[in-house]
Amino acid sequence: MTTTIRKVLIPEFGDESKVTIVTAELPAPAPTEVQVRIMYSGFAGADINMRRGTYPLQKKAPLTPGYCFVGHVVTSGAASSGFKQGDLVCALTVYDSEATHINVPAKYVVPVPAGMEPKKVAPLLLDWNTAYAMVMDSAKVSAGQKVFIHGLSGAVGWAVGILSTLQGAMVYGTASPRNHSTILAGLPNATVFDYSNKKWIQAMKDVGGVDAVFDALAFESWDESYSILNSKGRLLGYGTNLPALTGGPERSAIPTTLKLLSKNLKFWSGKRTTMYYITRDQSTFVPNLKSLFELTMSGKIDVVVKQIFKLDDVRQAHLTWSKQSGTGSIIIDCA
Repeated sequence: MTTTIRKVLIPEFGDESKVTIVTAELPAPAPTEVQVRIMYSGFAGADINMRRGTYPLQKKAPLTPGYCFVGHVVTSGAASSGFKQGDLVCALTVYDSEATHINVPAKYVVPVPAGMEPKKVAPLLLDWNTAYAMVMDSAKVSAGQKVFIHGLSGAVGWAVGILSTLQGAMVYGTASPRNHSTILAGLPNATVFDYSNKKWIQAMKDVGGVDAVFDALAFESWDESYSILNSKGRLLGYGTNLPALTGGPERSAIPTTLKLLSKNLKFWSGKRTTMYYITRDQSTFVPNLKSLFELTMSGKIDVVVKQIFKLDDVRQAHLTWSKQSGTGSIIIDCA
């Protein structure tokens, strides 16, 4: 039996005008799947790049974006007995979460702890889990270290700043001047630079370089970030958002990623580079998510939702993505 759903559709790559809402038929879940009625979907730079057709290794159009969701189980396939109707669950999907309903392999569905506010779950799945893995697993940020974050007011950037501060690190970063006061209200010990000039480069060299840089911009930015590392520093690239932020032409992510990783050939420098990409198959994905649930419920972190867009207004989310004020994540209300 099929279910009539509404979903976002990108029929072809291009600007915001390509974002449409369509009605479709969703089949009954396969034996190993769970069907979920979605409450909230995440929204991130990946959505922008998928719409532009520049997200690494992405599907061809037409496609439905939506990297993650939180929602209630509608029904389960015959071989998926671990969930019952009404259970609040979440999952990382990469595609198809900007919809009213979705079928997901049961092995990727994660129960949401009782007491968790649903609208704070979607940011934990992608934005905060990406930040947690980079801070805790990749960079292993520790007390007394200096970290630099491009886009401190952004979804992942903000999470990296909070988690690095919890680890006892000194936080530096860039942001639009309109967001500096909000950033400093949440991270009072941070040092924030205007992203539109390059004064931060010399400033970071003057303090002896930094132990880690978190950079989702790529291209020229990765060269600049590499230049401010200390002799044991690590540069973590986790996106190629520079063209989308500046409105520039599409640029392939392959050459810039290869250039980033090739810097490791300079082994004598002591510096290291990593391209981080979150997947639901990582052995750390669910344990890290559960750690984030605990940090949220204990009040050690506050999952800030910058703005919620209705499913019908998702085109507006694309139009305003780089112009948002404040800190934190953007989510889509699919209910």
